[in-house]
Amino acid sequence: MDALLIAATKARENAYAKYSNFRVGAALETDDGRIISGCNVENATYGLTICAERVAIVKAISDGEQPRTFRRIAICADTGRLTPPCGACRQIIWEFCGDIPIILVNLAGMTKEYTARDLLPEAFDDSLLT
Repeated sequence: MDALLIAATKARENAYAKYSNFRVGAALETDDGRIISGCNVENATYGLTICAERVAIVKAISDGEQPRTFRRIAICADTGRLTPPCGACRQIIWEFCGDIPIILVNLAGMTKEYTARDLLPEAFDDSLLT
């Protein structure tokens, strides 16, 4: 299995999902091949929960990576049907990563690849503000 998918699968193990038991891992690959992972972290007030994809992206930016310098992102959940990112994560992926490949994987080894544009057509971005 690809190192990015392995990293997303491993990150899933660290998820703090005591309310939903829905554990998700994500791994983001930088332009220089570095892999930054994240997992979902829940909160008793569900609105404060942060998804794995956003954790990985925020970690990358806080570590000094520049927006839109990422090659691809992988997302792993233990589901029979592959789990795409939520709407909020799709917007964050678009803004910070651009139209990168988004690879979904589950623990059975199923994978499917999309682009950010596939999952968020007509995305909102800063070009709409000018």
